Amino acid sequence: MAKTDVEVQFTFILPIDESFLQHKSDAERKAKEAFVLELLRHGDISAGRAAKLLDISRWDLSDLMSAAGISPFAEVTTEELAAEVETALKALNNQNDEGRHE
Repeated sequence: MAKTDVEVQFTFILPIDESFLQHKSDAERKAKEAFVLELLRHGDISAGRAAKLLDISRWDLSDLMSAAGISPFAEVTTEELAAEVETALKALNNQNDEGRHE
């Protein structure tokens, strides 16, 4: 599927007291966060892309995903996860073998 950049902008007017303006940037950040997390939940973007869009680390994204009930393994099948574990174990064994030969 071809990917293209699309600008998404939300604009709405709320009649609020001026004292609430101090919370405007926090509200905008949370709205962007909710939008990006929803895209991530549906598999429209990757976790790496979501972290980049939110300008946060993958660790921080993991915390947000957990709070939003988004599993980091939702897109991975059991077979894919088993293959990744096997690859990681082989790499670890190779590293341990190299350390013994030094």
